Amino acid sequence: MQNITAMSIGIGLLGALATYLTATVLLLPVWVIFIAWASFFAAGGGIGGLTKSIASNLTGVAIASLSLLAATSLGGTPIAAAICVGLGSAAMVQFGRIAILSFTPCIVFGFASLVGTSAALGLPITHSGIDNPAFVAAAAVVVGGIFGIAHESLSSLLMKKRVASVTE
Repeated sequence: MQNITAMSIGIGLLGALATYLTATVLLLPVWVIFIAWASFFAAGGGIGGLTKSIASNLTGVAIASLSLLAATSLGGTPIAAAICVGLGSAAMVQFGRIAILSFTPCIVFGFASLVGTSAALGLPITHSGIDNPAFVAAAAVVVGGIFGIAHESLSSLLMKKRVASVTE
């Protein structure tokens, strides 16, 4: 089976599963799972891509959380938010100096995932409870990384199945 076909089948099956699970069991935003899933591939795939994407996405979630907490503590005005997000944005690039965080776009994806999750839930970063936007976004980026590695493994299995069939 060609790689693109195996990848298509894999994302079709696993995308359906992720959507079903987030609609029934996992109270996580499916779109954050897909962003983290794409991060896995963007970071190179394999165990290295999994490690790099999850670490980077979680770093982005943490920086966004701190940025929103700082903006809130400064009164939550548009200028406070702009300054804090600007400083957080600069921090994202600086963290890219660390080897495991060196694929900066994954940090940005994590940052955006937290901000979007907070907006989608209608909950501020200061909300306490299991549905705190930071906890929800962090869980979703980890699950997305797991879906990424599962997708890569399933696609590899489908390609090997075809190769084995042709050579027999």
